[in-house]
Amino acid sequence: MTFNWKKTIAAASFAALTAMPAYAQEMTLKLGHLANEDNPWHLASVKFGEELAALTEGRIAVEVFPNESLGKEIDLINGMQLGTVDMTITGESLQNWAPLAALLAVPYAYRSIEHMDEVASGEIGDQIKAQIVEKAQIRPIGYFARGPRNLTSNRPIAHPDDLNGLKMRVPNVPLFVDTWQALGANPGPMAFSEVFTSLQNGTIEAQENPLALIRSASFNEVQSHVNLTEHVRSWIYLTIAESTWSKLSADDQAAVMEAAARAQAYERALFNDSIAADRAYLEEKGMTFVEVDGAAFQAAAKDAVLKNVNDEIKPIVEGLFSK
Repeated sequence: MTFNWKKTIAAASFAALTAMPAYAQEMTLKLGHLANEDNPWHLASVKFGEELAALTEGRIAVEVFPNESLGKEIDLINGMQLGTVDMTITGESLQNWAPLAALLAVPYAYRSIEHMDEVASGEIGDQIKAQIVEKAQIRPIGYFARGPRNLTSNRPIAHPDDLNGLKMRVPNVPLFVDTWQALGANPGPMAFSEVFTSLQNGTIEAQENPLALIRSASFNEVQSHVNLTEHVRSWIYLTIAESTWSKLSADDQAAVMEAAARAQAYERALFNDSIAADRAYLEEKGMTFVEVDGAAFQAAAKDAVLKNVNDEIKPIVEGLFSK
């Protein structure tokens, strides 16, 4: 994440290290994640720890480990299942255990962030969380937003017809490849480290990523347009190991949930600020933002998306598309 929160991090970290609890500390939760210290997810994790310490009068502390310093995402999930890690931030990787977790990042399933919130906090979200608890022995306690993925190019693309065989890089995910083929592009997997040079020399003409990554990768130097396709909206869970959860009293479980709710609201404010800041930066660097026909993109992508999702989530995805 490129939005600069270093002053806030320094203050939060100092407060977390120097705060003196009113009662003796009884438990320290280890929370590992993949984001760096500038990322709102990390700041929200620190906020969670501060709130939980306050709510439990210092009895429960949270130690946050950013930058995969406690392990990679799958390692952390395995560690939580084994009881060596207490918490992490994770999302659709959980579909390895709980198939419904694939719903966290389905192209064109969520028409707006409000729609995504409605699903994540509603009946479908409850089904996803229940299956994660049952199958993965990990409990989601809150969720953070991810920036929507947008298409960059050197010409405006407002409708699928404008793609016209556009050579573009996509992650090595069959769902992404098939979806962009259905939309009319010519997608191909490529290591992210090769994308800038390939755009520069014309090997590819376009790529797709959230604004934060478009900014941090300096794609504004080799691409002129950001087409607001917003083709993938997704969220990611703040989670606690079920084995850790079961050790908490009912009052402490309530405190964990309240601290997570506060951290979730805090992260959303940071997220909104960062989206605005990234767009302002890219516009200042000369990129043109293009509004697109979202309904046309969604309609063209639907069959490819449904072909690539598993049978368990297909009826839910069909319902999301129909709305």
